[in-house]
Amino acid sequence: MTRLNLSADELLTTTRAVRKRMDFDVPVDPTLVRECLEIALQSPTGSNMQAWQWLVVTDADKRAALADLYKQGWEMYVGMEGSVSSAYKGADADRIAQQDRVLDSATYMAENFHRIPVMLIPILPGRLDGLPNMAAASMYGSILPGAWSFMLAARERGLGTSWTTIHLMFEQQAAEILGIPYEEFTQCALIACGQAIGTEFKPAKRPPLDTVLHWDSWGGSAS
Repeated sequence: MTRLNLSADELLTTTRAVRKRMDFDVPVDPTLVRECLEIALQSPTGSNMQAWQWLVVTDADKRAALADLYKQGWEMYVGMEGSVSSAYKGADADRIAQQDRVLDSATYMAENFHRIPVMLIPILPGRLDGLPNMAAASMYGSILPGAWSFMLAARERGLGTSWTTIHLMFEQQAAEILGIPYEEFTQCALIACGQAIGTEFKPAKRPPLDTVLHWDSWGGSAS
């Protein structure tokens, strides 16, 4: 297995959402998926519970069925306020171009979702609908670090990943496809995973830190 031997900073600043640069025709070695999940299990969890479950989907029929749900959801999502097609309201030409590229790549993924080699679904026990904010934050805070660790470990191994949530519009139908007891468990995402085409990814353009930073109070400045 080839390791990229990235530094921690390189890994954290170049782990991109991989859509157009995911090779749909190359199968992913299950051993790599297991290695990445072993690393994910070392992530912190609320109350040290480790209550998560991880469902790996490689069966072609199940991937196709999930893709059908995703495509239905995508058609609904792109027309929603705040979606990738309407989230940016400014006039910055570079930012507009960036949003257009993201929309194009996300559309490409939706059209090819059935071809994704590995779909990983992070799962938490119980239904999280209607929980108080503290409880919901605690629960999601127990799955997000593990999911991100999986994605970072995949990047180091030359795999590309993309965090998606659109299939959750039809979570109960997805649960039926996968045999998940819907009333007992909550699906938190679907992480697309496949061999990356090329290994060079760059840091993305982000807003300057001072435009989003508050220090000691809302609007407080560190300078």
